[in-house]
Amino acid sequence: MSTSNEVAATVGEPAPPPSDGGGEQGDVIVQYVVLRRDLIDTWPLGSIVTQGCHASVAAIWFHRDHPDTAIYCSDCNIGSMHKVTLEVKGETQLRNLSEKLEAGRIAHKLWIEQPENFPTCLATRPYHKSQVASFFKKLKLCK
Repeated sequence: MSTSNEVAATVGEPAPPPSDGGGEQGDVIVQYVVLRRDLIDTWPLGSIVTQGCHASVAAIWFHRDHPDTAIYCSDCNIGSMHKVTLEVKGETQLRNLSEKLEAGRIAHKLWIEQPENFPTCLATRPYHKSQVASFFKKLKLCK
């Protein structure tokens, strides 16, 4: 895995379900963003929001040609995007989650802040919720 902000931490992906925008009943296309709680407690709120934005945009950009990303960002869906923002305790938990996502072939961007060179958050590419929700079920909503 690269520690550069320029390179996505991604792996091969399973074939997506038929991309009609809705999938199964209630199976929306969603992007997960995961922030570090320890940074939320010590950094200014704006800096934390910026980290999540960096990871979200990077994950979408690196997967801009994926059908689910195209649907997620389409004119008819751009005003109703679904994002879930969660938290982990710290760097170790964030790295462990990234490894778990890699093992599950879930494309994501682990954002490595520079020049400090440490991970601050991660974001998945847009997925049908049914494909990825199980990876995040034990995490708390960010508050």
